[in-house]
Amino acid sequence: MGEFSLFFSWVPIIGDPLTAVANTDIIYTDVWTSMGQEEEQAQREAAFANFQVDEKLMKLAKNDALFMHCLPAHREEEVSASVIDGKQSVVWDQAENRLHAQKALIELLLNHK
Repeated sequence: MGEFSLFFSWVPIIGDPLTAVANTDIIYTDVWTSMGQEEEQAQREAAFANFQVDEKLMKLAKNDALFMHCLPAHREEEVSASVIDGKQSVVWDQAENRLHAQKALIELLLNHK
C-alpha cells in the first residue's frame, strides 16, 4: 500500500502506520476480521500485515503513549502479546469503563416509562 494522506472532516486518514503513530498519545486498533467475515481472514491478514501494533510501532509514539483495543483481541495478529500485556496497555481499564456505560444504558432502558 502506498503512502497517502487525506483529510476527512477533522480526522486525518494516513495509510502508513509508521507515519500515523509518530508522536501520538494513543494507539488504538481493532480485530482485522470480525465474526461473519471469516472467509476473508487470509485476505485481511495480507492487507493489514504492516499494521500490527508491536513494540516497534509503539516506540514511534510518545514515551507515555497508551495502547487501546475494544477487545476481544487476536494476539499476534493485530497486536503483539508484548504490547497488549505491556505497561502502556489500558485495555482492561477501557473494558471496565465500557461495562459501566453498558450498565447505565441497561438501567435507562429498563426504567424508561
